[in-house]
Amino acid sequence: MCLAIPGQIIEILQERDNLALVDVVGVRRKIDVGLLAEEPAKPGDWVLIHVGFAMSRISEEDAREQMRLLKMMGEHAAAMEEITGYGLDDSVARGGP
Repeated sequence: MCLAIPGQIIEILQERDNLALVDVVGVRRKIDVGLLAEEPAKPGDWVLIHVGFAMSRISEEDAREQMRLLKMMGEHAAAMEEITGYGLDDSVARGGP
């Protein structure tokens, strides 16, 4: 199943163009935000993430609803597995902002 996972941008990284650090339920990963180029991403933005790319901006309320729906459908574990396997970063940091 194709999952879109909500996450909050913590930091825009300087190590590579269009790279940001996001937090998804305590898991921090690097993602590509290049698809949001019309209005550059900034810390605090909520985004829907798919295979390591921020696909669109969403509200915090929509992010909470998306996670609730993933849990309700039994897809929460698969979503967390996806977020840890993006490959843009080989480490996973846990913790709050």
